[in-house]
Amino acid sequence: MAESLTEADAAERLAWLAAEIARHDKLYHDQDAPEASDAQYDALVRENRELEARFPELVRADSPSKRLGAAPTSALAKVPHARPMLSLDNAFSDEELAEFVSRVRRFLALPADEPIALTAEPKIDGLSCSLRYEHGQLVLAATRGDGAVGEDVTANVRTIRDIPQSIVAAPDVLEVRGEVYMSKADFAALNARQEASGGKVFANPRNAAAGSLRQKDPGITAARPLRFYAHGWGELSEPLAAMQLLAMKKLGSLGFPISDLLVRCDTIEEALAHYRKIEQARADLPYDIDGVVYKVGRLDWQERLGQVGRAPRWAIARKFPAEKAETTLEAIDIQVGRTGKLTPVGRLKPVGVGGVMVANVTLHNRDEIARLGLRIGDRVRIQRAGDVIPQVVENLTRDEPRKPYVFPDHCPMCASEAVAEEGEVDVRCAGGLICPAQRFERLRHFVSRGALDIEGLGEKSLVEFIELGWLHSPADIFRLHNHRDELLGREGWKEKSVDNLLAAIEAKRRPDGPRFLFGLGIRHVGIVTARDLLKCFGTIDGLRRAAVSEGGEAELSSVHGVGPVVAEALVDFFHEPHNREALDDLLSEVTPAPFVSDARQTEWSGKTIVFTGSLETMSRDEAKEQAERLGARSAGSVSAKTDLVVAGPGAGSKLKKAEELGIRVATEEEWAKIVADAFGGSPK
Repeated sequence: MAESLTEADAAERLAWLAAEIARHDKLYHDQDAPEASDAQYDALVRENRELEARFPELVRADSPSKRLGAAPTSALAKVPHARPMLSLDNAFSDEELAEFVSRVRRFLALPADEPIALTAEPKIDGLSCSLRYEHGQLVLAATRGDGAVGEDVTANVRTIRDIPQSIVAAPDVLEVRGEVYMSKADFAALNARQEASGGKVFANPRNAAAGSLRQKDPGITAARPLRFYAHGWGELSEPLAAMQLLAMKKLGSLGFPISDLLVRCDTIEEALAHYRKIEQARADLPYDIDGVVYKVGRLDWQERLGQVGRAPRWAIARKFPAEKAETTLEAIDIQVGRTGKLTPVGRLKPVGVGGVMVANVTLHNRDEIARLGLRIGDRVRIQRAGDVIPQVVENLTRDEPRKPYVFPDHCPMCASEAVAEEGEVDVRCAGGLICPAQRFERLRHFVSRGALDIEGLGEKSLVEFIELGWLHSPADIFRLHNHRDELLGREGWKEKSVDNLLAAIEAKRRPDGPRFLFGLGIRHVGIVTARDLLKCFGTIDGLRRAAVSEGGEAELSSVHGVGPVVAEALVDFFHEPHNREALDDLLSEVTPAPFVSDARQTEWSGKTIVFTGSLETMSRDEAKEQAERLGARSAGSVSAKTDLVVAGPGAGSKLKKAEELGIRVATEEEWAKIVADAFGGSPK
């Protein structure tokens, strides 16, 4: 990323990265149909991480660093996880692995000579699955989904021979987590059978495993050669052991397959040596892997380290280098998103890269096309690592004479002017709701699984209702009952399907607050941001009052996990008369449920705490998590609404402002006592 990158450029790039990675997450996790490989996917995630490190004030609450996956959208029943199923941050070099260990040391405030043992094991490329046992009996199996809610695949999992139906000498509650996968040999044999019978040929073993497990008919799953490897656990009624390696061996003794290449590494040198050993053996392993997973060995340290966003602080995946191939750029198509953004998509002459046929690649924006000097007909080098998301890394024929590509200045959907605002990278259609692409995408987003999740109101129905003139805004969805008789007379709509749809709509008249806020499609406000905002303000009306109040942008920016870019987007949204009118119209039809926190009720519930200065016995993140467990919110700036400032050594302007405003100030030692008293003597 160029050193001259401005803050405005970075904000827009982070917004694009969040949307693009979310799209690819959905293709990978939900549809089992990735467009490209890990090389490009990892490059996007890496760029996001580097930009966030360089511009920490722009960290978005819907950042890929905070997302867990994609919301489940199949016909399988949805089930909540007792404990979130997290994903892993990635390291791409020896230095990044060493930095991971250093971060662990800093977070735990360990002395420099304190050894940090790690476990290391292959990162199998399969479908994450959680197996719940109660009193030794398998009672539930679920996919990861979005990390909080997965899909019920219990009947299908019962057909996998590697997975025991019952176990002995186990905790009363035991959730075993691992990967459902397909071996390379079994994958080749399956594809041969599929091709011979005219069935679907899978792109890679991971897709085959995911498609086989997520079947409505367990008989199909039973006919597929699925395997399972355990790599961890979720909810437990009692600990398995004190160390990661011993806990994994306990799972192995209970009958769950664990990797033969799982080892303990007492030093960074041992960890790196094991990575190289696995990398060298990669081609000969019977299953696909895309890296090595390292976990902090002590489970008490894992508990203390906790998680940040979507990933645990105590684990990291060291990924293998990217794979590359050359092909021809045959066309550039323009897609219009729900925010009006024009995204160029490269259509490639299909080429195999690491076992995956790649035919499409995002070109990001017009600046990226210009940077690479891309024209239709150019020979390009693409890169991937693993099984997700390809990326053009080089134009091999940029010096050849060829007609330049001209990025459109009008929307291909509605012919409205397409412009980039000052300081923005992306070109957007100015048509708003008159643009069919935006209207459709905004409505599709509103009813999507991650938002209101209205069953039966799919893309085909939305298009039909828009063309009929029944849908112009989200509020119109809740007036579709007025068109019941007209709908009954249309092809494909029977009385049962119509009534089922209307019942599904009626069931969402009191939606979950964060999902509702996310569904509004406010720029930069993802589901995690929505939860952070409503955790603080309680209701949509409370959020709106804050946004339109004097100093509202500063108040919003002070919310933990919400930065100035998100705050500005919220203020802009609520100050726009059209948006307020549309929201009022929608709120006349629905009543979002107030946010209910699972934090403990204490004297600090609902209060605002600011941490400043150097904390010596804990990290800043650990202190903020303690505040949240007390029911308080952690803010980044001091205002008249602040209830407590915890000041460590070196506290400066925030401490001075707190003293000027007469706000209570506590030392780190006093804060520890506050937490201990609230939790009966223990801050944990």
